[in-house]
Amino acid sequence: MSQKLLIVGDSAFAECAYDYFENDSDYVVSAFVVEREYLTRESVFGKPVVALEELGRGYPVDEYNFYVAIPYTQRNRLRRRFFLRMKDMGYQAASYVSSRAFVAQTAKLGEHVFVMEGNVIQPHVVVEDNVVLWSGNHVGHHSHIREDVFFSSHVVLSGHCEVGARTFLGVNCTIANNISIGSDCWFGPGSLITRNIAEDSFVKTSPDRPHEKIKASDLKV
Repeated sequence: MSQKLLIVGDSAFAECAYDYFENDSDYVVSAFVVEREYLTRESVFGKPVVALEELGRGYPVDEYNFYVAIPYTQRNRLRRRFFLRMKDMGYQAASYVSSRAFVAQTAKLGEHVFVMEGNVIQPHVVVEDNVVLWSGNHVGHHSHIREDVFFSSHVVLSGHCEVGARTFLGVNCTIANNISIGSDCWFGPGSLITRNIAEDSFVKTSPDRPHEKIKASDLKV
């Protein structure tokens, strides 16, 4: 039986989420939701865009679930803020796991996760709440991804690794076995990680400086 869904956001991610939920889940998207000050259009794909502050008027909490389709803005904190706000309002969080992803039976996924096609989540992996795994990632056995993390595409996380909360991993990052990554880290495209990384780190790979690392507070995101 189909369930009614509210998508929070109206960005490119929200448009992608609409396609995935509509075509590969039991959810039917009813509306897009933004804060009143960011309400700039009336509809997306024929669905109304409504102000979050006015949801209670036509979208009762016992009839609608929600998904916050906001990427890694403010180092994933914006997605977390709306996730908690919608829950505080009484709405139930939705998750999306692609029918073309592999999730081992012993893997554990938290609530409000978004797992796109081509992801491989191996045995005994733990993925906490509010995590996004874009297309084509490998999550190795016995690894642990903390809350609010965002994997872009084709990230390889090897076995027995831990990824700290709110961390972002750019395309084609590779993390070796038994690596611990602190919270609030940012990894540029193609980063090769072969040692533990402290929290609040920015790791950038380049031909002449393969492990450049600066404080994330210096990064404008």
